[in-house]
Amino acid sequence: MVDVARAAGTSQKTVSRVVNAEPGVRPETIERVQRAIAELGFRRHDGASHLRRGTSTASIGLVLEDLAGPFYAALTAGVERRAREHGYLLLTGSADGDAERAGRLVQAFAARRVDGLLIAPNLVGDEVLTANLPPDVPAVLLDRPSADHGTDEVLSDNAGGIAQAVHHLAERGHRSIAYLGDDERFWTSRQRRDGFLAACAERGLRTEDLVSLGVLIPERIAAAVSGWAAAGVTAVVTGNNRASVALLHHLHARTGPRPAHVGFDELDLADLLDPPLTTVAQDAAGIGSAAVDLLFERLATPTLPPRSVVVPTRLVVRRSSPPPDGASAPPVRNDR
Repeated sequence: MVDVARAAGTSQKTVSRVVNAEPGVRPETIERVQRAIAELGFRRHDGASHLRRGTSTASIGLVLEDLAGPFYAALTAGVERRAREHGYLLLTGSADGDAERAGRLVQAFAARRVDGLLIAPNLVGDEVLTANLPPDVPAVLLDRPSADHGTDEVLSDNAGGIAQAVHHLAERGHRSIAYLGDDERFWTSRQRRDGFLAACAERGLRTEDLVSLGVLIPERIAAAVSGWAAAGVTAVVTGNNRASVALLHHLHARTGPRPAHVGFDELDLADLLDPPLTTVAQDAAGIGSAAVDLLFERLATPTLPPRSVVVPTRLVVRRSSPPPDGASAPPVRNDR
Protein backbone atom coordinates (compact mmCIF):
# COMPACT_ATOMS: atom_id res chain seq x y z
CA MET A 1 0.00 0.00 0.00
CA VAL A 2 2.93 2.30 0.69
CA ASP A 3 4.36 1.60 -2.79
CA VAL A 4 1.01 2.17 -4.50
CA ALA A 5 0.43 5.43 -2.61
CA ARG A 6 3.91 6.68 -3.57
CA ALA A 7 3.42 5.76 -7.25
CA ALA A 8 -0.05 7.33 -7.40
CA GLY A 9 0.89 10.44 -5.42
CA THR A 10 -1.82 9.81 -2.78
CA SER A 11 -2.07 8.80 0.85
CA GLN A 12 -2.28 5.19 2.06
CA LYS A 13 -5.79 5.94 3.32
CA THR A 14 -6.86 6.92 -0.19
CA VAL A 15 -5.41 3.71 -1.60
CA SER A 16 -7.32 1.74 1.02
CA ARG A 17 -10.56 3.50 0.13
CA VAL A 18 -10.06 2.79 -3.57
CA VAL A 19 -9.22 -0.90 -3.00
CA ASN A 20 -12.26 -1.36 -0.74
CA ALA A 21 -14.57 0.56 -3.12
CA GLU A 22 -15.42 3.16 -0.48
CA PRO A 23 -17.17 6.36 -1.59
CA GLY A 24 -15.77 9.89 -1.59
CA VAL A 25 -12.74 9.45 -3.89
CA ARG A 26 -12.53 11.53 -7.08
CA PRO A 27 -12.69 9.52 -10.33
CA GLU A 28 -9.31 10.78 -11.51
CA THR A 29 -7.73 9.69 -8.22
CA ILE A 30 -9.33 6.24 -8.50
CA GLU A 31 -7.90 5.94 -12.01
CA ARG A 32 -4.41 6.93 -10.80
CA VAL A 33 -4.48 4.41 -7.94
CA GLN A 34 -5.76 1.59 -10.15
CA ARG A 35 -3.11 2.35 -12.78
CA ALA A 36 -0.38 2.23 -10.12
CA ILE A 37 -1.70 -1.10 -8.81
CA ALA A 38 -1.69 -2.56 -12.33
CA GLU A 39 1.81 -1.25 -13.14
CA LEU A 40 3.26 -2.58 -9.89
CA GLY A 41 1.53 -5.96 -10.39
CA PHE A 42 -0.20 -5.99 -7.01
CA ARG A 43 -3.37 -7.93 -6.30
CA ARG A 44 -5.89 -7.63 -3.50
CA HIS A 45 -5.33 -10.30 -0.80
CA ASP A 46 -8.81 -11.19 0.44
CA GLY A 47 -7.46 -13.69 2.97
CA ALA A 48 -5.32 -11.05 4.68
CA SER A 49 -8.26 -8.65 4.66
CA HIS A 50 -10.52 -11.23 6.32
CA LEU A 51 -7.87 -12.08 8.90
CA ARG A 52 -7.37 -8.42 9.76
CA ARG A 53 -11.08 -7.83 10.24
CA GLY A 54 -11.75 -11.24 11.81
CA THR A 55 -14.57 -11.90 9.34
CA SER A 56 -15.69 -14.77 7.12
CA THR A 57 -13.30 -15.92 4.40
CA ALA A 58 -16.28 -16.77 2.18
CA SER A 59 -14.83 -20.22 1.45
CA ILE A 60 -15.66 -23.84 2.25
CA GLY A 61 -13.53 -26.98 2.01
CA LEU A 62 -14.63 -30.24 0.37
CA VAL A 63 -12.73 -33.46 1.19
CA LEU A 64 -13.59 -36.32 -1.19
CA GLU A 65 -12.69 -39.97 -1.52
CA ASP A 66 -11.98 -39.71 -5.24
CA LEU A 67 -11.96 -36.77 -7.65
CA ALA A 68 -12.18 -38.97 -10.75
CA GLY A 69 -15.33 -41.04 -10.16
CA PRO A 70 -18.56 -39.91 -11.83
CA PHE A 71 -20.47 -39.86 -8.52
CA TYR A 72 -17.97 -37.54 -6.85
CA ALA A 73 -17.69 -35.39 -9.98
CA ALA A 74 -21.46 -34.81 -9.96
CA LEU A 75 -21.43 -34.26 -6.19
CA THR A 76 -18.68 -31.66 -6.52
CA ALA A 77 -20.62 -29.89 -9.26
CA GLY A 78 -23.66 -29.69 -6.96
CA VAL A 79 -21.56 -28.32 -4.10
CA GLU A 80 -19.76 -25.78 -6.27
CA ARG A 81 -22.96 -24.52 -7.89
CA ARG A 82 -24.72 -23.96 -4.56
CA ALA A 83 -21.61 -22.44 -2.95
CA ARG A 84 -21.33 -20.02 -5.88
CA GLU A 85 -24.95 -18.97 -5.35
CA HIS A 86 -23.94 -17.97 -1.81
CA GLY A 87 -20.89 -16.12 -3.11
CA TYR A 88 -18.47 -18.64 -1.61
CA LEU A 89 -15.25 -20.14 -2.99
CA LEU A 90 -14.87 -23.94 -2.94
CA LEU A 91 -11.56 -25.62 -2.06
CA THR A 92 -11.42 -29.32 -2.95
CA GLY A 93 -9.04 -32.19 -2.11
CA SER A 94 -9.03 -35.98 -2.56
CA ALA A 95 -8.16 -38.47 0.20
CA ASP A 96 -7.65 -41.35 -2.27
CA GLY A 97 -8.62 -43.88 0.41
CA ASP A 98 -5.87 -42.65 2.75
CA ALA A 99 -7.17 -41.85 6.25
CA GLU A 100 -4.09 -39.84 7.19
CA ARG A 101 -4.36 -37.74 4.04
CA ALA A 102 -8.04 -37.06 4.79
CA GLY A 103 -7.06 -35.83 8.24
CA ARG A 104 -4.32 -33.62 6.80
CA LEU A 105 -6.74 -32.12 4.28
CA VAL A 106 -9.22 -31.29 7.05
CA GLN A 107 -6.43 -29.64 9.04
CA ALA A 108 -5.11 -27.77 5.98
CA PHE A 109 -8.52 -26.36 5.10
CA ALA A 110 -9.12 -25.35 8.72
CA ALA A 111 -5.71 -23.61 8.79
CA ARG A 112 -6.84 -21.58 5.78
CA ARG A 113 -9.80 -20.44 7.88
CA VAL A 114 -12.56 -21.91 5.70
CA ASP A 115 -15.99 -21.14 7.10
CA GLY A 116 -17.08 -24.78 6.96
CA LEU A 117 -16.15 -28.27 5.79
CA LEU A 118 -17.90 -30.91 3.69
CA ILE A 119 -16.34 -34.37 4.11
CA ALA A 120 -17.09 -37.39 1.92
CA PRO A 121 -14.27 -39.98 2.15
CA ASN A 122 -15.88 -43.41 2.38
CA LEU A 123 -13.03 -45.40 3.93
CA VAL A 124 -12.02 -42.92 6.62
CA GLY A 125 -12.90 -43.98 10.17
CA ASP A 126 -14.82 -41.85 12.62
CA GLU A 127 -11.75 -41.32 14.78
CA VAL A 128 -10.04 -39.50 11.89
CA LEU A 129 -13.08 -37.37 11.18
CA THR A 130 -13.67 -36.36 14.78
CA ALA A 131 -10.03 -35.97 15.81
CA ASN A 132 -9.28 -33.52 13.02
CA LEU A 133 -12.48 -31.48 13.06
CA PRO A 134 -11.75 -28.11 14.72
CA PRO A 135 -14.51 -27.24 17.21
CA ASP A 136 -14.99 -23.80 15.68
CA VAL A 137 -15.38 -25.03 12.07
CA PRO A 138 -18.81 -26.55 11.30
CA ALA A 139 -18.84 -29.68 9.14
CA VAL A 140 -21.29 -31.80 7.16
CA LEU A 141 -20.59 -35.44 6.26
CA LEU A 142 -21.64 -36.61 2.80
CA ASP A 143 -22.46 -40.17 1.71
CA ARG A 144 -21.66 -41.67 5.11
CA PRO A 145 -22.51 -40.77 8.72
CA SER A 146 -20.44 -40.56 11.86
CA ALA A 147 -20.89 -43.44 14.29
CA ASP A 148 -22.86 -41.38 16.81
CA HIS A 149 -24.70 -39.22 14.23
CA GLY A 150 -23.36 -36.20 16.12
CA THR A 151 -22.47 -34.32 12.93
CA ASP A 152 -24.79 -33.00 10.22
CA GLU A 153 -24.97 -35.54 7.38
CA VAL A 154 -26.45 -35.97 3.91
CA LEU A 155 -26.88 -39.53 2.67
CA SER A 156 -28.22 -41.27 -0.39
CA ASP A 157 -31.10 -43.69 0.19
CA ASN A 158 -28.84 -46.73 -0.21
CA ALA A 159 -31.15 -49.35 1.25
CA GLY A 160 -34.22 -47.89 -0.43
CA GLY A 161 -32.51 -47.76 -3.81
CA ILE A 162 -31.46 -51.39 -3.65
CA ALA A 163 -34.98 -52.31 -2.53
CA GLN A 164 -36.30 -50.58 -5.67
CA ALA A 165 -34.11 -52.89 -7.76
CA VAL A 166 -35.24 -56.04 -5.93
CA HIS A 167 -38.93 -55.16 -6.09
CA HIS A 168 -38.64 -54.30 -9.78
CA LEU A 169 -37.11 -57.72 -10.55
CA ALA A 170 -39.53 -59.59 -8.30
CA GLU A 171 -42.51 -57.89 -9.94
CA ARG A 172 -41.18 -59.11 -13.29
CA GLY A 173 -41.21 -62.70 -12.07
CA HIS A 174 -37.66 -63.29 -10.78
CA ARG A 175 -37.51 -65.55 -7.72
CA SER A 176 -33.76 -66.16 -7.53
CA ILE A 177 -31.85 -62.86 -7.37
CA ALA A 178 -28.15 -62.50 -6.50
CA TYR A 179 -26.19 -59.49 -5.25
CA LEU A 180 -22.66 -58.44 -6.28
CA GLY A 181 -21.15 -55.75 -4.06
CA ASP A 182 -17.91 -53.88 -3.58
CA ASP A 183 -15.41 -53.99 -0.70
CA GLU A 184 -17.36 -54.33 2.56
CA ARG A 185 -15.09 -51.79 4.24
CA PHE A 186 -17.24 -49.19 2.46
CA TRP A 187 -20.16 -48.08 4.63
CA THR A 188 -22.29 -47.69 1.50
CA SER A 189 -21.45 -51.26 0.42
CA ARG A 190 -22.70 -52.65 3.72
CA GLN A 191 -25.82 -50.48 3.62
CA ARG A 192 -26.75 -51.67 0.14
CA ARG A 193 -26.14 -55.32 1.03
CA ASP A 194 -28.41 -54.94 4.05
CA GLY A 195 -31.03 -53.25 1.88
CA PHE A 196 -30.86 -56.19 -0.55
CA LEU A 197 -31.30 -58.75 2.23
CA ALA A 198 -34.22 -56.84 3.75
CA ALA A 199 -36.00 -56.46 0.40
CA CYS A 200 -35.53 -60.15 -0.43
CA ALA A 201 -36.89 -61.11 3.00
CA GLU A 202 -39.91 -58.89 2.37
CA ARG A 203 -40.51 -60.71 -0.92
CA GLY A 204 -39.90 -64.16 0.57
CA LEU A 205 -36.80 -64.72 -1.61
CA ARG A 206 -33.90 -66.86 -0.45
CA THR A 207 -30.46 -65.23 -0.25
CA GLU A 208 -28.21 -68.01 1.06
CA ASP A 209 -25.03 -68.15 -1.06
CA LEU A 210 -26.42 -65.44 -3.35
CA VAL A 211 -24.58 -62.42 -1.86
CA SER A 212 -20.96 -61.67 -2.76
CA LEU A 213 -19.04 -58.71 -1.31
CA GLY A 214 -15.34 -57.99 -1.75
CA VAL A 215 -12.66 -56.51 -3.94
CA LEU A 216 -13.86 -56.54 -7.54
CA ILE A 217 -11.28 -58.84 -9.13
CA PRO A 218 -12.19 -61.01 -12.16
CA GLU A 219 -11.55 -64.31 -10.34
CA ARG A 220 -14.07 -63.53 -7.59
CA ILE A 221 -16.71 -62.38 -10.06
CA ALA A 222 -16.24 -65.46 -12.28
CA ALA A 223 -16.58 -67.80 -9.30
CA ALA A 224 -19.69 -65.99 -8.02
CA VAL A 225 -21.44 -65.96 -11.40
CA SER A 226 -20.61 -69.63 -12.01
CA GLY A 227 -22.05 -70.61 -8.64
CA TRP A 228 -25.16 -68.51 -9.19
CA ALA A 229 -25.76 -70.04 -12.61
CA ALA A 230 -25.61 -73.52 -11.10
CA ALA A 231 -28.09 -72.39 -8.43
CA GLY A 232 -30.58 -71.17 -11.01
CA VAL A 233 -30.15 -67.43 -10.46
CA THR A 234 -32.03 -65.42 -13.11
CA ALA A 235 -31.15 -61.85 -12.04
CA VAL A 236 -28.26 -59.95 -10.45
CA VAL A 237 -28.21 -56.61 -8.63
CA THR A 238 -24.85 -54.82 -8.55
CA GLY A 239 -24.06 -52.47 -5.67
CA ASN A 240 -22.29 -49.63 -7.48
CA ASN A 241 -21.02 -48.64 -10.92
CA ARG A 242 -17.67 -50.39 -10.37
CA ALA A 243 -19.46 -53.66 -9.66
CA SER A 244 -21.73 -53.10 -12.68
CA VAL A 245 -18.76 -52.57 -15.00
CA ALA A 246 -16.94 -55.60 -13.57
CA LEU A 247 -20.00 -57.82 -14.10
CA LEU A 248 -20.55 -56.48 -17.62
CA HIS A 249 -16.93 -57.27 -18.53
CA HIS A 250 -17.38 -60.82 -17.28
CA LEU A 251 -20.71 -61.36 -19.05
CA HIS A 252 -19.28 -59.99 -22.29
CA ALA A 253 -16.58 -62.67 -22.29
CA ARG A 254 -18.91 -65.46 -21.17
CA THR A 255 -21.11 -67.62 -23.36
CA GLY A 256 -24.62 -68.68 -22.50
CA PRO A 257 -27.73 -66.84 -21.36
CA ARG A 258 -27.31 -63.63 -19.40
CA PRO A 259 -29.10 -62.96 -16.12
CA ALA A 260 -31.28 -59.90 -15.86
CA HIS A 261 -29.23 -57.05 -14.39
CA VAL A 262 -29.98 -53.90 -12.36
CA GLY A 263 -27.06 -51.70 -11.31
CA PHE A 264 -26.91 -49.21 -8.45
CA ASP A 265 -25.51 -45.91 -9.88
CA GLU A 266 -25.97 -44.60 -13.36
CA LEU A 267 -23.31 -45.44 -15.94
CA ASP A 268 -22.12 -43.20 -18.74
CA LEU A 269 -23.70 -44.51 -21.95
CA ALA A 270 -25.86 -46.99 -20.00
CA ASP A 271 -28.59 -46.53 -22.61
CA LEU A 272 -26.15 -47.51 -25.39
CA LEU A 273 -25.15 -50.86 -23.91
CA ASP A 274 -26.57 -54.06 -25.41
CA PRO A 275 -28.98 -54.42 -23.73
CA PRO A 276 -29.33 -50.93 -22.18
CA LEU A 277 -28.74 -51.18 -18.43
CA THR A 278 -31.50 -50.68 -15.87
CA THR A 279 -30.08 -48.60 -13.03
CA VAL A 280 -30.86 -47.07 -9.66
CA ALA A 281 -29.75 -43.47 -10.17
CA GLN A 282 -28.41 -41.47 -7.25
CA ASP A 283 -28.87 -37.70 -7.13
CA ALA A 284 -25.21 -36.87 -6.46
CA ALA A 285 -25.64 -33.19 -7.33
CA GLY A 286 -28.67 -33.05 -5.02
CA ILE A 287 -26.57 -34.52 -2.20
CA GLY A 288 -23.97 -31.80 -2.74
CA SER A 289 -26.56 -29.02 -2.82
CA ALA A 290 -28.30 -30.31 0.31
CA ALA A 291 -24.96 -30.48 2.15
CA VAL A 292 -24.20 -26.84 1.37
CA ASP A 293 -27.69 -25.84 2.56
CA LEU A 294 -27.15 -27.71 5.84
CA LEU A 295 -23.78 -26.04 6.27
CA PHE A 296 -25.16 -22.54 5.82
CA GLU A 297 -28.01 -23.29 8.22
CA ARG A 298 -25.38 -24.40 10.74
CA LEU A 299 -23.36 -21.22 10.15
CA ALA A 300 -26.47 -19.12 10.75
CA THR A 301 -27.60 -21.09 13.84
CA PRO A 302 -24.70 -22.97 15.48
CA THR A 303 -26.93 -24.34 18.27
CA LEU A 304 -29.14 -26.45 15.97
CA PRO A 305 -29.19 -30.18 16.86
CA PRO A 306 -27.41 -32.49 14.37
CA ARG A 307 -29.52 -33.12 11.27
CA SER A 308 -29.64 -36.05 8.83
CA VAL A 309 -30.95 -35.65 5.27
CA VAL A 310 -31.60 -38.71 3.07
CA VAL A 311 -31.76 -37.99 -0.66
CA PRO A 312 -34.01 -40.40 -2.61
CA THR A 313 -32.88 -42.49 -5.58
CA ARG A 314 -34.67 -43.09 -8.88
CA LEU A 315 -35.17 -46.36 -10.78
CA VAL A 316 -34.42 -45.98 -14.50
CA VAL A 317 -35.85 -49.03 -16.28
CA ARG A 318 -34.19 -50.16 -19.50
CA ARG A 319 -33.97 -53.52 -21.29
CA SER A 320 -31.39 -55.32 -19.13
CA SER A 321 -34.04 -56.43 -16.62
CA PRO A 322 -36.59 -58.50 -18.58
CA PRO A 323 -38.70 -61.24 -17.00
CA PRO A 324 -37.15 -64.71 -16.78
CA ASP A 325 -37.80 -67.01 -19.72
CA GLY A 326 -41.44 -67.98 -19.96
CA ALA A 327 -42.68 -65.20 -17.61
CA SER A 328 -44.60 -62.08 -18.50
CA ALA A 329 -44.35 -58.66 -16.93
CA PRO A 330 -46.59 -55.59 -16.74
CA PRO A 331 -45.60 -52.69 -19.02
CA VAL A 332 -43.28 -50.09 -17.49
CA ARG A 333 -43.61 -46.49 -18.63
CA ASN A 334 -39.98 -45.50 -18.32
CA ASP A 335 -38.53 -48.43 -20.30
CA ARG A 336 -36.02 -47.05 -22.78
